[in-house]
Amino acid sequence: MKEVKEETLLKREELALHYSRILDLLGEDVEREGLIKTPERVAKAMQFLTKGYDEDPQKVLSAAMFEEEGYKQMVIVKDIDFFSLCEHHMLPFFGKAHVAYIPNKYITGLSKIPRVVDIFARRLQIQERMTLQIKECIQNTLNPLGVMVVIEAQHMCMQMRGVEKQNSLTTTSDFTGFFQQAKTREEFINLIKNK
Repeated sequence: MKEVKEETLLKREELALHYSRILDLLGEDVEREGLIKTPERVAKAMQFLTKGYDEDPQKVLSAAMFEEEGYKQMVIVKDIDFFSLCEHHMLPFFGKAHVAYIPNKYITGLSKIPRVVDIFARRLQIQERMTLQIKECIQNTLNPLGVMVVIEAQHMCMQMRGVEKQNSLTTTSDFTGFFQQAKTREEFINLIKNK
């Protein structure tokens, strides 16, 4: 554990040096009062925002897997807030994830689904890949009868720069198994729409 902490601190120091250079290249005075600790703060923030690389989402799910033969209906965790960084501009995108699965033999602790979302969100991402990764992780770990993931997000790379469309919302979905049936997908969509 001590080695991990030392490695984290060494990486933070190196990141801070790079951020100091970036500020300098942008024309800032890195010695002025407001910026003196900024490179270290940004380095620390980036380590937090990308901590998903150091976590295994399948281990999170399997650590709370319980055998439950009788339940074969949808389990839905909706309105899961997430924050991520787009890999193209390293600007935030954020929103809500809605996840459902139909157990085959195993269920997982309800808090584990948002943890899986967070792990994939805390990496440099694109929304489409994140949707796929969440679905595949749940499918491969729990082996349910089906999984469906819907993500709705706002992207700062579209709102702060580029086309500058502040009210745009991007929705992605992916599904397996029973969710390939339109009726099952519609049931899920109706359930996540109800507030």
